[in-house]
Amino acid sequence: MNRIRLMAACSACIVVALTGGAASAQEHSHGLPGAPSPFGTWGFDLTGRDTTVKPGDDFNEYANGTYLRTTEIPADKARFGPFDVLYENAQAQLKAIIEASAANPANANAQKVGALYASFMDEARVNQLAATPLAADLAAVKAVTDHAGMARLMGQSHEGFGASLFGLDVFEDLQKPDMNSAYLGQGGLGLPDRDYYLKPDFAAQREAYLAYLTRTLTAIGWTDPAKSAADILAFETKVAEKHWTTVERRQIDKLYNPAKAADLPTLAPGVDWAAFLSGAKVTDVETLVLMENTAIPGIAQVFADTPIETLKAWQAFNVVDQASPYLSQAFVDSRFEFRGKTLRGQPENRPRWNRGVALVDGQLGEVLAQEYVRLHFPASSKAQMEALVGNIRDAMTERLKHVDWMSEPTREQALYKMSKFGVKIGYPDKWRSYDGLELKPDDLYGNVERSAAFEWDYKRGKIGKPVDPLEWGMTPQTVNAYYNPPRNEIVFPAAILQAPFFDPNADPAVNYGGIGAVIGHEITHGFDDQGRKSDGDGVLRDWWTPEDAARFEERAKVLGAIYDKLEPIPGVHVNGELTMGENIADLGGLLLALDAYHKSLNGQPAPVIDGLTGDQRVFLGWAQVWREKSREAALKEQLTTDPHSPGPVRAATSPRNIDAWYAAFGVSPDQKEYIAPDARARIW
Repeated sequence: MNRIRLMAACSACIVVALTGGAASAQEHSHGLPGAPSPFGTWGFDLTGRDTTVKPGDDFNEYANGTYLRTTEIPADKARFGPFDVLYENAQAQLKAIIEASAANPANANAQKVGALYASFMDEARVNQLAATPLAADLAAVKAVTDHAGMARLMGQSHEGFGASLFGLDVFEDLQKPDMNSAYLGQGGLGLPDRDYYLKPDFAAQREAYLAYLTRTLTAIGWTDPAKSAADILAFETKVAEKHWTTVERRQIDKLYNPAKAADLPTLAPGVDWAAFLSGAKVTDVETLVLMENTAIPGIAQVFADTPIETLKAWQAFNVVDQASPYLSQAFVDSRFEFRGKTLRGQPENRPRWNRGVALVDGQLGEVLAQEYVRLHFPASSKAQMEALVGNIRDAMTERLKHVDWMSEPTREQALYKMSKFGVKIGYPDKWRSYDGLELKPDDLYGNVERSAAFEWDYKRGKIGKPVDPLEWGMTPQTVNAYYNPPRNEIVFPAAILQAPFFDPNADPAVNYGGIGAVIGHEITHGFDDQGRKSDGDGVLRDWWTPEDAARFEERAKVLGAIYDKLEPIPGVHVNGELTMGENIADLGGLLLALDAYHKSLNGQPAPVIDGLTGDQRVFLGWAQVWREKSREAALKEQLTTDPHSPGPVRAATSPRNIDAWYAAFGVSPDQKEYIAPDARARIW
């Protein structure tokens, strides 16, 4: 199960995806399931503010300080904020759908749902089997005698448990966006990022990883587990040295490097590529897109130089590590001790039913989605969302028409791109088929492997075929949104269309600060530092004049420098280059929301509610979306690997670059978050 995710490098989401799930756009239980709404009578939680703090000294504290001080992160979470609350609501809703399907299976898909969930929830049987389900996969690893055999096994890992130094996936071709292509990228690491291997800041995590490697190999009776564990860590460290950094992987034009499959042995000697592609069942592919093209040869050489016994130990560990959530409690606990507690700072694992729902949602998401949409997504929400999207699109068009640093040739192309934006709201018009996927109520391990094989068959079947314009990259029950450059489209799943993002009964200013800014965020991604590299037809090409590109980059650097100074953990700063695209989208999205809100007033003054002006309520609505708390380990991981800035940073930093915020709250030069007008970032 080692496919790369081009969406992470190419498409842009409002947050990094959670483990799945969503919440209802119909119900208004905005805390944990069963809790009363904290959003008052007009959509903003006045009790969550700390009015002893001046907005210009710490806007996040002013907007959310009391809530943050009085809210504890639940023991089974590494962070807690609105996205997580909505995910929890979704879990409860999906659980009800799953249990109803299991109790009264109306069709084959409902039977699949019931069988998969039952296999996970049969904890007694899973514990009784212990490590037995691993036998065939571990036997396959032990049977490998040479590097060609390991290359084949790495290819096979795309449809089951196991690891590969090279991930395969299938997405739109960035220069022929109406066709699908196979992508090959870097992989093979057991820690979150190359920095975890190479920087002294992560020495404690490396030590814990070595202990996890050792106890995992011990649990399966591997010969000399302590030495093998040390060899694996040394091997992965050499691989990490070849990996591109997270900043380098953001450069979408650098990730597009088509190559003939027949040329791989010359481009990256050291791997039996025929065996690898045969194992992955993609032998008929003529061309692949190499993503981290300069990393792949180096990784191939590390592979060739590594003894086969080390590679076998590495592969065996990865089989067990990936399978552990579906094995007996000892394996579950051992994995969570490292991946949950150490890496994320999460004290407790999720309850079993939560993990079971997440499994079903991950494997049969579009089956659950059909019932989810029927129960929890009213048509009125879609209609209101369409109107909001139209307003925000109009606002962006106006900004493109009048932005003073862009020349007419580039402006013409930008307006063409804006006119071609596609929009998807709520749910897809066509549902995926799961015919042929066999799931059994008494075979959890087999169910997960068959699901992985089914998914890989589905993906590889698209190679070289036309893109299905009706296919979505997220399920409707996902609390997120995204912009996809090759399709030049923005997508808003049903689940994000609820408070605090969107509430049909809320003050319009709050909705504009919430979902309006999210819509603007996704639109702005089409014109951020990476999205701007694709044209209105989704083709990766440079449509900017050199002078305009230089002016854009100069303005973006101003924003990056502002974020570079922020220090959410003492000694650990936000990486303004890594988070550049998301920060540009946040700033642009909030500006567009303000523009659209002002236009919606039709020349009339905004009402004052509870002493707050319309502009103040837009900014407070924005800040409320990002009122989240994180455990330090999870926050450190986010700052290292995630292109999104932490929630508290997002709540305050975009407003600091908007003149209207200063006017709305009377922010003066003597206040801590004041930025002089000529030092503010001004892009769109």
